[in-house]
Amino acid sequence: MTTSDTARHQAIDRWDRYCILGAGSSGLVMAKQFADQGIAFDVLEREDEVGGNWYFGTGGSTVYASTHLISSKRMTEFKDFPMPDNLPDYPNHRQVCDYLRAYARHFDLYPRIEFRTTIERIEPVGDLWEVQLADGERRRYAGVVIGNGHNWDPKYPDFPGEFSGTSLHAAHYKTPDVLRGRRVLIVGAGNSGCDIAVESAQNAANTFHSVRRGYHYMPKYFMGMPADVLGETMLRWRAPLWLRRATASLLAKMILGWPQDYGLRKPDHRLFETHPIVNSQMLYYVGHGDITAKPDVERLCGDRVRFVDGSEEAIDVIVYATGYKISFPFIDREHLAWKDGRPDFYLNVFHPRRDNVFVVGMIQPDSGQFGLVEWQARLIARFVAAQGRRPDLAERFRRIKSAGHVDTGKIKYLNSSRHLLEVEHFSYRHQLQKLTAMFA
Repeated sequence: MTTSDTARHQAIDRWDRYCILGAGSSGLVMAKQFADQGIAFDVLEREDEVGGNWYFGTGGSTVYASTHLISSKRMTEFKDFPMPDNLPDYPNHRQVCDYLRAYARHFDLYPRIEFRTTIERIEPVGDLWEVQLADGERRRYAGVVIGNGHNWDPKYPDFPGEFSGTSLHAAHYKTPDVLRGRRVLIVGAGNSGCDIAVESAQNAANTFHSVRRGYHYMPKYFMGMPADVLGETMLRWRAPLWLRRATASLLAKMILGWPQDYGLRKPDHRLFETHPIVNSQMLYYVGHGDITAKPDVERLCGDRVRFVDGSEEAIDVIVYATGYKISFPFIDREHLAWKDGRPDFYLNVFHPRRDNVFVVGMIQPDSGQFGLVEWQARLIARFVAAQGRRPDLAERFRRIKSAGHVDTGKIKYLNSSRHLLEVEHFSYRHQLQKLTAMFA
């Protein structure tokens, strides 16, 4: 029997280290924080390079050729590795991917990453976690950190009828070639849906945009400054929610106008109660007649689509920008304390009972993600380290995460699957910082 065959039948013992799943933005910052705390680890990555979702063209990437950051670089970057000053305010996917690779080089993470390594299954075995690879190899680790991302399993609406044209999810949309000269329907009003609708307006023969409700639209800039930087300033000044709402609404009105000024539906909720649509071009193209707003789809009718207002349109291509399922196919839900459509983890990171399994990056913030995940990873690393060095502090945190109370701030998000992972970034970051200070 060869060494490889033996590995398939007997798990390799790596009880002295943690396993990090994925070398995207979340996995990389987790590796850096473990290294800072002297915690041994392996990073397992399916692709041949780091970058995760920002590694355009790979099977796990859902970015399209024209993708840029929605949040500005200063509200997105890792705080211990700022984005270069020569990058634009809203870098494109290539620049973000280059930034992540520079981060991995700067902190010497590449030697700790095993590329072209696919995870087949993970499950607890006693106090350890067994990780099975696609080639049959099995390893047993002290713990696991899941950082493979959650925006990869497309969710489709269940419309009655059949469509005879081309259908694709936004996850599979890459270039406007599929839209050029055709009659296109975009379903869904998230940031990706609006970005693709704008791109369709510049390439398609006709562009229709179907949404179920009215939304608030926010500009990317105010007086030459990224708008989210201004919003962060108000949060740091501890401006009350009513004042932040009033100020942001006034700025949106001054710069873009109200959605109903363009013939769109009036929002049915207060500003900030859904994930904001940050787009300075959407209303422009609606106002020019290059995007036609439509209500929800009632039925698919071959080469036509009927909407709930009784109207019909001839359609060649449907792009479903309808979000993603929260999915972890390599682990049974019972091991993730699954509840109400997602892992019921404290701060979306910590298992309420197990102390050696974590999910990093499982949030949908109203601002940039990298810096928030950096605080998640810092807290994870300190909790893991404390289990061996300061059991009293580890026990104190164990009681906190088991209780499960989370302060979500004063914003109440709409009850929809779109907001299962939504967090208000400022109060969320404050909680992570406060808990991390406990281990100082």
